[in-house]
Amino acid sequence: MNYVSTRNKDLRMTPAQAIVKGLAPDGGLMTPGVIPRLPANAMETMKDMSYRQRVVYILNSYLEGFSSSELNNYASAAYGGERFSDPDVAPVMQIDGTTYCMELWHGPTCAFKDMALQMLPHLLSASLGKSDEKKSACILVATSGDTGKAALEGFRDVDRTRILVFYPKDGVSEIQELQMVTQEGGNVGVCSVVGNFDDAQSGVKALFSDKRLADELAQRGWFLSSANSINWGRVLPQIVYYASAYCDLLRAGAVGKGQAVNFCVPTGNFGNILAGYYAKLMGVPIKKLICASNSNNVLTDFINSGVYDRNRPLHNTISPSMDILISSNLERLLFELSGRDDKLVADYMAQLSENGTYRVEPALRDRIQKQFYAGYTDEDQTKAAIAEMWKEHSYLIDPHTAVAFHVLEQYRAETGDDTPTVVVSTASAFKFCDSVLDALGVRAPKKGLAALDQLSDITGVEVPAPLARLKDRQVRFNAVVEKKDMEIPVQAFLA
Repeated sequence: MNYVSTRNKDLRMTPAQAIVKGLAPDGGLMTPGVIPRLPANAMETMKDMSYRQRVVYILNSYLEGFSSSELNNYASAAYGGERFSDPDVAPVMQIDGTTYCMELWHGPTCAFKDMALQMLPHLLSASLGKSDEKKSACILVATSGDTGKAALEGFRDVDRTRILVFYPKDGVSEIQELQMVTQEGGNVGVCSVVGNFDDAQSGVKALFSDKRLADELAQRGWFLSSANSINWGRVLPQIVYYASAYCDLLRAGAVGKGQAVNFCVPTGNFGNILAGYYAKLMGVPIKKLICASNSNNVLTDFINSGVYDRNRPLHNTISPSMDILISSNLERLLFELSGRDDKLVADYMAQLSENGTYRVEPALRDRIQKQFYAGYTDEDQTKAAIAEMWKEHSYLIDPHTAVAFHVLEQYRAETGDDTPTVVVSTASAFKFCDSVLDALGVRAPKKGLAALDQLSDITGVEVPAPLARLKDRQVRFNAVVEKKDMEIPVQAFLA
């Protein structure tokens, strides 16, 4: 299978090349030349498999040139041993008669990004050899909170790689920041950017498109690659947990063979929910994908109107990983639903770059709305959802997952749809202690690491081990840079 750019279908790469490069030379996103279909009995076949076996089953369809044995080794390294605190890796918990929550925070950084970023380093390392790349990879990452730590942990001390993470100064939670700035490893770096996530993300994209920088680094034996979801190697492992959740419901008798379910996904950069759409294209019985946004509701407005407009204030919310106005992975959806019209997609992206807005044709808007529902949640509603889930179900959730639960209520009230629905969780509540404590009515929430014990004492829920260990870590990184100067730490990092 070849991979093509969303902006030029004539630009083709092997799977290994697509993972190594991360971003297409024309600025587009590398996407499978065709989305493979699962066999008719695939859900039954996978029903009794382990999560690792499901990973190999799904990824085999996309990674020509990778053997099943290789993929099995990568999956065992990524999801085996004690890397995940739950043996099911991505367990599905029942909340009520038709509502479930898929817990994606049992990995080493307590966030859903672990699901892909424990796998990507193995795929990238293997791809370097398969694509005959002689240079080493410098992974540049822009993070709104969770991607940074998950990428740092995944790539820590991986051969032929270095990883440098940029995060928005004052734009992540205290725990998220502590996780990053205390990261161990000899090949890692962290730097905060004055501004918001979109500043960090656009700065990283500018570095990728800087030919002068690329040529200079190449002479020193380096090339730039990405661990953000613009890299297909990030999106691909996420497809697995949608199929896995369905298989778990099927195994538990919660749904019958072929019965469709909904997924409600807290959404920022659109990569997570996009993986659900790919799972649906493959044949996983999914009825509706519910796109849940916070006050930065650019995706809600787009799905409901067909107009994407990033020309608006960016709000700093208690769900910071969703504080995003440029949802990069939406480009891949436009490519699919436009009939893979690369010229049209390129035109939309040019309009977005030049004017900050574009409008899709009514027929394309209608196709999007057939697949997706979109709603958003303000801060008070988010806090209320956290409190309600704890009071009614003794279930502790983080603010991002709370956004999804509230939007699911909106969807059901508006449509009357009682289809079994899986909420896709984002992170452990302990990564956002101050906001969760406030939502639970604690009037004097403690700060920093002290809040971990406070939340545990109040709820009786144990602090996840990776977060508890932060108390013994020393801060290693404290650099701050303006967006226009982001090349400086890259040059210093690779000196």
